[in-house]
Amino acid sequence: MSTTAVTAPSRLRVPRWAVPAGIAVLFAVAYLLFRGTGTLPHDKSAPQFLALTDLREWIDDHRNSNPLFLYFLNYIRIFVGSVYTAFQTGLYALGWPGLIGVMGALAWLAGGWRIALLAVAGVGSFGVLGLWQSSVDTLALVAASVLLSLAIGIPLGVWAGLSPRVRRAITPALDVMQIMPTFAYLAPLVLFFHIGAPAGAIATMIYSIPPAIRITALAIEQVSPTAVEASSSLGATGRQTLFKVYLPLARSTMALAVNQTIMMALSMVVIANLISAPGLGGDIIRGLSRAQVGIMLPAGIAIVVMAVVLDRMLVALARKDPHRRIGRVQLIIAAALAAAGLALTPLLPAEWPEGWTVNFVVQVNDAVHWAETSWYGVTTFVKDVTTDLLLNPLEGLLTSAPWWLIAAAALLLAWWVSGVRPALTALGCLLAIALLGIWEHAMQTLTTVAVAVLVTLVIGLLLGVAAARSSRYSAVQRPILDAAQTMPAFVYLLPALALFETTRFTAIFASVIYAVPPVVRLVEDGIRAVPATVVEAATAAGSTSGQLLWKVQLPMARRAILLAANQGIVMTLAMVVVGGLVGAGALGYDVVVGFSQRTDFGMGFVAGIATVLLGVMLDRITQGADRRPSPQRRKST
Repeated sequence: MSTTAVTAPSRLRVPRWAVPAGIAVLFAVAYLLFRGTGTLPHDKSAPQFLALTDLREWIDDHRNSNPLFLYFLNYIRIFVGSVYTAFQTGLYALGWPGLIGVMGALAWLAGGWRIALLAVAGVGSFGVLGLWQSSVDTLALVAASVLLSLAIGIPLGVWAGLSPRVRRAITPALDVMQIMPTFAYLAPLVLFFHIGAPAGAIATMIYSIPPAIRITALAIEQVSPTAVEASSSLGATGRQTLFKVYLPLARSTMALAVNQTIMMALSMVVIANLISAPGLGGDIIRGLSRAQVGIMLPAGIAIVVMAVVLDRMLVALARKDPHRRIGRVQLIIAAALAAAGLALTPLLPAEWPEGWTVNFVVQVNDAVHWAETSWYGVTTFVKDVTTDLLLNPLEGLLTSAPWWLIAAAALLLAWWVSGVRPALTALGCLLAIALLGIWEHAMQTLTTVAVAVLVTLVIGLLLGVAAARSSRYSAVQRPILDAAQTMPAFVYLLPALALFETTRFTAIFASVIYAVPPVVRLVEDGIRAVPATVVEAATAAGSTSGQLLWKVQLPMARRAILLAANQGIVMTLAMVVVGGLVGAGALGYDVVVGFSQRTDFGMGFVAGIATVLLGVMLDRITQGADRRPSPQRRKST
């Protein structure tokens, strides 16, 4: 019996771009029809702002009688203060010769004579710049903050890396800690922990712990499942697998977590000075108040040098073979360096000699004035083109569109990119911003952030790929990244103001400089983490350099790249307040006003919450994209 094949009628295939294009056209038509309606203008005297201001006053009045302060918060402040005092006392007891010798000895043990020479020169430069006492105070504050941050962050990061449930549970808290503008939580910190070193250390910890947790979790997740399965099959317990497999294999990326924690702590030094934290921040704030870059620059250089020294020591220590013992000669040389410095302490003056300092305040101020007068035409052109082609059209679109149309657009975009749950989260964030009564300023801030994030990701991806493919270029680029990430924003703020005046472009300029370094580092680390066997196999199969990058390295480094995008977003948002100081206005300015004026505390605090909600919305879209099937998988299905 013969059968005839029945051919089903062929279906008309719709191009993949047709659906989003059609939705975009519908939204464009809706925008033209409803433009200027449902815009939710900003109201400085909204009831929710006034209620929060009244709450602040009540806390201030009852701080000394409430059991929460007497039996809990005060003990936290005392403990953190004692850790800082212990570091400060120990560093001052060494004296400046002893501290130079001990740092040189530790650097010698970590990485040899080159790192030791860098440490000796770097620590000595604090005195040459005339900032020895401030530098020691900063070093003590950073040491206390980093120690406590790592003591909390690394265990939580390991736990989050081993348990997706834990990671999902703590991610919202990390978002709030990292995205909330520092000015927004400085005021509550003053209420709860007074002012001084303990409050400064706690503020620094809030900002430094999230990178430690996130990058440690990423390091644990990247450990090869084959190695874990082999360990389990050999009868290893969970504890043995953790300490013998997970932690050794994740060591290099965890070193990046320590590095980023230190960088974040150093970047908080200036802002912590606003609540009377000691250190180099006082010199920078003094220069800012006098509008003199020459006063600010030496303190900024000292912070960068401190970051470079600590970074090189940690990187060298992480690259050492943990099973290789320290040689006897190396121990003798390190002991000799430390002993020489300690022996000179009682013989030399306690204070750094005045004749050994260098003063270049006048020269720096003259150079800034020359740049202001010579480059004004070029900088004005760049600023005007960016403002006219990007900022103004995007802000006009976001502020004139109905709030419900923007919420619907965000919902559909997040749904298409990441799925249902991230889409609902994004929608919830925008609805919360609308209910908080700060929609207009949030849209203005979103404009600045969107442009800054776009520029940050493009630059970060290009530089990260270049560094991953060239060790020589990476070595040249690393100190530049250190300087960009650790140089306090206030230091390069004045030159930026001189070149670009008080505009939104100045805020974008500052945000990009601050946010690019971690993006570059994470992209580079992700590409370098691609197994060498996979790269060799692709090369043996005849892949070109470009094919190797696009078909192998970038897809396999997808998680690290998405984390880089996440960090670019949150660090750009963290600069929102600084943007408010230089003309960006919107939420950043609201936060600054709320911190500086008691009557506007409620508006400033709500602006900080709105900034966090914007960050969560953008974060869920980028991180949710990681759960989308790859193009190859979608094609096969």
